[in-house]
Amino acid sequence: MNTMLSATLAAALLAAPAAFAHASLETGAAPAGSTYKAVLRIPHGCEGEATRKLTVEIPEGMHSVKPMPKAGWTLATERGTYAQVYKAHGKDVTSGVTRITWTGELPDDWYDEFVFRGTLGEALPEGTLLTFVVTQTCATKQVSWSELPDPATLGVEPEHPAVPLEVTAPEHHHH
Repeated sequence: MNTMLSATLAAALLAAPAAFAHASLETGAAPAGSTYKAVLRIPHGCEGEATRKLTVEIPEGMHSVKPMPKAGWTLATERGTYAQVYKAHGKDVTSGVTRITWTGELPDDWYDEFVFRGTLGEALPEGTLLTFVVTQTCATKQVSWSELPDPATLGVEPEHPAVPLEVTAPEHHHH
């Protein structure tokens, strides 16, 4: 699945109501080339069941990802090779964390946040939408927050939308 979407799809996803029923990011936009702190909000479990595992797929366009450990949860990462080469501190970065998994327990009537940070590619065009696929695993059920809006039905939000991050214009620092 292409994790960078067109502006039309981006507008559709971002215009959708930020319902607390869905996995979402606290801050839904960040400048290209910036270090972004993702605060992933998980509003509930799976139809009455506690969340036991949360997996986040890191989209191409974000690199040098570091997850924050969470008290009471086990943290695991998977590494992979990036489709392109990124620059970080003057060095080429060709691989890194591509998946983060937290394992623990979040009761259905509780809310929690899971945090990681990463760098957005400097060459990402303004308006690019990076989408995080989030899989929430409970005792007998699983919810995959992975659906993208259908351009043919603009304004109709998917039942389990992927978690979007809009890339904005790079910030220019003067020294």
